[in-house]
Amino acid sequence: MLDQQPLVSIDKLRVEFETNDGVVVGVKDISFAINPGECVCVVGESGSGKSVSSLALMRLVEFGGGEITNGQLLFDKGDGKVIDLAKQSTPAMRDIRGNQIGMIFQEPMTALNPVFTVGDQLSEGLMVHRGMNKQQARARALEILQQVRIPEPERRMEQYPHELSGGMRQRVVIAIAMACEPRLLICDEPTTALDVTIQAEILALIDRLKREKQIAVLFITHDMAVVAQMADRVVVMYRGDKVEEGTVEEIFENPKEDYTKMLLAAVPRLGEMTGKPAPERMRLMRDGSPATAEPIIVENPTPLLKVENLTTRFAVKGGILRRTVARVHAVEDVSFTINGGETMSLVGESGSGKSTVARSILRLVEPESGQVDLGGTDILALSQSDLRKARRDMQMIFQDPFASLDPHMKLYDQVAEPLENYGIGTRKERQDRIAQLFDRVELPRSFMRRYPHEMSGGQRQRIAIARALALNPKLIVADEAVSALDVSVQAQVLNLLMELQQDMGISMLFISHDMAVVERVSHYVGVSIWAGSWNWAPGSRCLKTRSTAIQSS
Repeated sequence: MLDQQPLVSIDKLRVEFETNDGVVVGVKDISFAINPGECVCVVGESGSGKSVSSLALMRLVEFGGGEITNGQLLFDKGDGKVIDLAKQSTPAMRDIRGNQIGMIFQEPMTALNPVFTVGDQLSEGLMVHRGMNKQQARARALEILQQVRIPEPERRMEQYPHELSGGMRQRVVIAIAMACEPRLLICDEPTTALDVTIQAEILALIDRLKREKQIAVLFITHDMAVVAQMADRVVVMYRGDKVEEGTVEEIFENPKEDYTKMLLAAVPRLGEMTGKPAPERMRLMRDGSPATAEPIIVENPTPLLKVENLTTRFAVKGGILRRTVARVHAVEDVSFTINGGETMSLVGESGSGKSTVARSILRLVEPESGQVDLGGTDILALSQSDLRKARRDMQMIFQDPFASLDPHMKLYDQVAEPLENYGIGTRKERQDRIAQLFDRVELPRSFMRRYPHEMSGGQRQRIAIARALALNPKLIVADEAVSALDVSVQAQVLNLLMELQQDMGISMLFISHDMAVVERVSHYVGVSIWAGSWNWAPGSRCLKTRSTAIQSS
């Protein structure tokens, strides 16, 4: 199977971007091939050129200000013709995209059209590329939604993207990419927003399509466990260069380059905190060796956030007059407490109400009932003006970094905005504060002059983290804050959050689907067993002191 003629051959690809600081080389003369029925995983830090390579294959990089300045992108169309995608016309590429080459994008909210229903967006490609009528396309769309395990697919077909959770939106994007069963499937962080149970099913579905339909897969990820499961070959990238290439066995068992060794060493592993006080502050150095662990232990902890009997429901509209025909119980009678300087994590499947709990606490959605007490202040009883003042003490890192950033504002202005809104510091003091924040999230200060679209997904997430930290809040709500980051930067950001927790006594509500990350950062864990139903887990196999984390079970 793997000795066939390559389906895709990338030969000395070079992509450049024109910026205010001059020409930036996104990809530097890289070469690799993908055979039919083969999965090639591309790994590396955020900003290393992984997504740029895939966007160049789709010829979408040009719409983001990039230009293919050198190289060939050879693609076998299956009719005996091999074409160079870099030289194809716009109409020719329009026929190839979604039909012969499908792509699962990293950020589902920006990949979906907010003014069309899920059913319309799924049906569109089938009608254009497969010649189906509307009824046939919708029947096929419903079948695909069932394959990616979206609950109540008939109702989801009539919903808009903003009505779905992040994980559900990602499954819709996956369904759209696989609808026409393309010859090449490009997966750019396809499982980032998915919990582990759904991730396993999606990966199994992609693997089955690869084997049965001989689909070639270009899989971009920072999750080395996914690489080990999916890859036939691995390409390691760093700052636009190909550092190393080999079979999955060669890369994992005998990596040759120091950078590859560092990537593998930075992967958090479930169970590595067993028997240790937690969260452990593991400073992962650039060579991957951890320094001495320093446990974060809160002496005599006092409650900062008390949530009691929190209930949030959403109305389902229907009929010509858009009357309320049903109510979705997103969060039902949830109670928990977070102490000052401690972290509680919420875990559970996508759509189980984790993000709704977070938004309800900050009153970004209005709860129906319950009590939210932050440092003695009843958040749900505050007027809008008082709520604005209270939000200085509680900040949120959103799941989708691109959707949470203003595309028209430079990154400096976005981090400065909270400081300006609350009148904090002089202009010079704000400049120094912002520069320090860029340093702490490992971004060059030159990036201050850039716009969000000029950054990778992981870099955008670091900007969102910097903005949340700007006001030195008492509580940070982190909704999948590190899911978009590669393992090395993820370790740095987790260390940063825990250092701030140690130095400033910040409390965190940490939402994640990565149990190894949860184990590393958490004092307590809340588990969602279904929408609106929560299980407390300060318990099983947990040490007796309040400052110890949940151990793997």
